[in-house]
Amino acid sequence: MSEPEETQTQAKATPLRSLIGAVISGSLAFAAYFLMSAIATSFAAKPLHSDNLIVLRISSAVRTLVLGIAALGSGVFAIVAIGLVALAIQLFFQQLVKRES
Repeated sequence: MSEPEETQTQAKATPLRSLIGAVISGSLAFAAYFLMSAIATSFAAKPLHSDNLIVLRISSAVRTLVLGIAALGSGVFAIVAIGLVALAIQLFFQQLVKRES
């Protein structure tokens, strides 16, 4: 029994698609940044109240991990947006060279 093969067509990369992706990724980066800022503000406004050293260390580690994950998400989306803008510029110049020749 063989399953029918699905033909997948790959969409060509265009400067417009790259810029649209960059806008989407950039907006997600800003959203992640504002989320990270809100989390940091919330953590700063609510200090830890405990006499137990283990509780203080674990809660500090959890807070650091939460902020780190939000910062990582923001950074990844920002780098993707920059890369897509660079790809759009590269594709634009490639189209200009093709038209000239």
